[in-house]
Amino acid sequence: MLCNLALWDRALRFILSVFILAYAVAGGPFWFYVIGIYGLTTAGFGLCPIYSYFRFRTLS
Repeated sequence: MLCNLALWDRALRFILSVFILAYAVAGGPFWFYVIGIYGLTTAGFGLCPIYSYFRFRTLS
């Protein structure tokens, strides 16, 4: 599997996803769960399907 996310991008996604999921658990809208889980998944694997579709990479 080819990674397309740099370390700083993965760290930023992880931190933002944790905050988004915390907001969702505290009573935020349901779609925040989806965004938070997507962010954690992409940060964990280092592969973003949206970046792949547009052929964009932050990893040099």
